[in-house]
Amino acid sequence: MKTIQEIGELAVAAKRSLAKLTTEEKNNILVAAANALRENSKIIIEANNLDVANAKENGIKASLIDRLTLDLNRIEGMADGLEQVAKLPDPIGEVINMKTLPNGLTVGQKRVPMGVIGIIYEARPNVTSDAFGLCLKAGSAAILRGGKEAINSNTEVIKLFREVISSMGYDENIVQLIEDTSRESSTAMMRMNGYIDVLIPRGGAGLIQSVIQNSTVPVIETGVGNCHVFIDESADIDKGVAIIVNAKAQRPSVCNAAETLLVHKNIAADFLPKAATALREKNVELRCDEIAAKYVGDCVPATESDWATEFLDYILAVKVVNDFDEALEHIVKYSTGHSEAIVSENYTNCQRFLNEVDSAAVYVNASTRFTDGNEFGFGAEIGISTQKLHARGPMGLKELTTTKYIIYGNGQIRK
Repeated sequence: MKTIQEIGELAVAAKRSLAKLTTEEKNNILVAAANALRENSKIIIEANNLDVANAKENGIKASLIDRLTLDLNRIEGMADGLEQVAKLPDPIGEVINMKTLPNGLTVGQKRVPMGVIGIIYEARPNVTSDAFGLCLKAGSAAILRGGKEAINSNTEVIKLFREVISSMGYDENIVQLIEDTSRESSTAMMRMNGYIDVLIPRGGAGLIQSVIQNSTVPVIETGVGNCHVFIDESADIDKGVAIIVNAKAQRPSVCNAAETLLVHKNIAADFLPKAATALREKNVELRCDEIAAKYVGDCVPATESDWATEFLDYILAVKVVNDFDEALEHIVKYSTGHSEAIVSENYTNCQRFLNEVDSAAVYVNASTRFTDGNEFGFGAEIGISTQKLHARGPMGLKELTTTKYIIYGNGQIRK
């Protein structure tokens, strides 16, 4: 097993060779890697079965096991994802904002690779494929460290990718997996200054905060999604029920799933019984404040911690608010800056919500589940950035690049 430093040195060497690849060469690697996933799906699933069995033995909750599990459809989805990245425009080399100064210099910016991107993530083997594809197309070498729950799956997938790259005559160290899943390896990765140019954590709040607090490598914060849906007093009730059921139950284990439902007191009596019935049909547990409980019936009393929790499960916190401003105050206090939605037919309130809610994605009359690079038309994404530098929202190819200034002169000297 290679040391962290050895992995870093190999990545730095690989990024130089990767920078020389043409768009066509990068796309050919992606398509070949997609085919390798399909052709070796049985081997990948066998490795994944070991991970799932270990997870069940260790008592990991069902929603997280769902994120861990691979089957033929999900592997096909991983392969499709690589092919989609291959079809996306290559951002590398794009020249923007060129202008000629009074002294005759022409100044502009050119989009270039980050260099080496490190990604620390948890029990989702599909992230391994997504991260490889996006980093490759964005011209950067990737150092990946997945969680111990998915180590067998991740190891098999990366092995396949490296074999594909090598067989095509390129440096297989374009992508590397840190197979040591100990806390020490994670900490060491956070201190790889001089090797890793940017570190992206993708997972739960604990992982992300650990990286933010301990990393000396620049970090792009992603993912924690304490997302809210606010049902305004003018909301269309049927529309609101459909939105909250989708936002919570369509896939509860992801960061853009709703975790808190806020309901204006003037519509609570009509809305909450219908919403509760529809949510219970999806096996959602409701944790309600005292007022909401009167309309919902059988529920769990909400605690203060429930308002701040990313459940990632079939659990929804429910609160009745007195007015629009109280809803905004609640979101400001508890939001993680990911995605928030208002259901309302009041134009003024919709515009206020868009203007005053400071999250990466803010919706009017739509589910928070759309916060996704592919859904936004960007293609695949590495995660949802909840910070304001260097990127915010779905992080697609352009967000995985940086720029440099290019200047054309004709003998100019500064006086």
